Amino acid sequence: MRDLSLKAGWKMVKFGEVVKNANLAERDPEAHGIERIVGLEHLDPENLHIRRWDPVSEGTSFTRRFVPGQTLFGKRRAYQRKVAYAEFEGICSGDILTFEPKDRKVLLPELLPWICQSNAFFDHALGTSAGSLSPRTSWTALKNFEFPLPPLEEQKRIAEILWAADEAVSAYQEALTLIHITAQTRLEHTLNTLNCSELSLLDVLSGSPESGCSAPPSSNETGHWVLSLAALSANGYVRGNLKPVAKTNKMVACTLSKGDLLISRSNTIDLVGFAGIFNEDRPDVSFPDTIIRLPVNTQKALPDYLELVLLSNRGRRHMMKTASGTSSSMKKINRKILFEFKFPVPGLDTQERIVTEFNEQKRLRDAIANHVSKTRRMLSLFSNEAIGAAHV
Repeated sequence: MRDLSLKAGWKMVKFGEVVKNANLAERDPEAHGIERIVGLEHLDPENLHIRRWDPVSEGTSFTRRFVPGQTLFGKRRAYQRKVAYAEFEGICSGDILTFEPKDRKVLLPELLPWICQSNAFFDHALGTSAGSLSPRTSWTALKNFEFPLPPLEEQKRIAEILWAADEAVSAYQEALTLIHITAQTRLEHTLNTLNCSELSLLDVLSGSPESGCSAPPSSNETGHWVLSLAALSANGYVRGNLKPVAKTNKMVACTLSKGDLLISRSNTIDLVGFAGIFNEDRPDVSFPDTIIRLPVNTQKALPDYLELVLLSNRGRRHMMKTASGTSSSMKKINRKILFEFKFPVPGLDTQERIVTEFNEQKRLRDAIANHVSKTRRMLSLFSNEAIGAAHV
């Protein structure tokens, strides 16, 4: 008997009834013309597009093949919400599951990634994850997820709306990227034409860089917070990337003050060394051991100027080139790497002028980034509502 609480034509199904885990194998990708390798580090949270990858020519131990139209789901640390819709063929990590509809007349491939990105699906994935340091869910657990499936015509309507909204988000994101590239080009020119001596980062610090303190995130509100690595970006400090932690003496010792200059010491090669100035006036936030606090000698350099330089093409090249580590996904920078970074240090008046100029561009980028963030939130709300709107 049909569930009378569902809309006409909708039905409750188990994920495994309409979806299969393709699990295709490919042991010689280069010989078969496959050019791209996708690891978990290449999937951006809450972004269905794969923008980054490694070339197969660099070698890989991965053997899982994916094809266009499949949905890729990161089963390790599912709380990171890594889902992508494949638009090309490639090889992916074993920690990525590859989903496709069993029957396209029952479930559209274009709707599947939105189902996998829904709050309900992630709640199920998190609830079925096992392991303390690196929790993983499994296909066996995920295939039992139950959700309301609309009729095919309704699926088409929902998918068209969602992908149209996603296209708008992508357009704003592309504009943001172009503005960032323009600003970086202008900053590079400014730094290269300064008529002043170059100093090392060590020369403009008032003391030794400080490492933070990390603790497992708490499942309850504690009244104290620690930054996540996402708080530092290509555009500086990003608010809202906080995790609740127990208020221990060690954590309190790493409490941040407004104006502190921070730099990430451990992250993927593309993200390691991102810097930012903590700009919140609050006494309840600490920084983790993956982030370093830089005490600035303000008689020699402005923190805002150092942030600009560290995030410039010159700064990024130095950090990415000198970062080291045995892990393919995580690289590290240390004090020696920081101290060796050299850059032009003009007088404070000139630094202030440069900061003022580029702050105008930063405000424009921040306004667009804020619009992107709001649009993403609206898309997420609509997606969850549309996919779960089966009840009358």
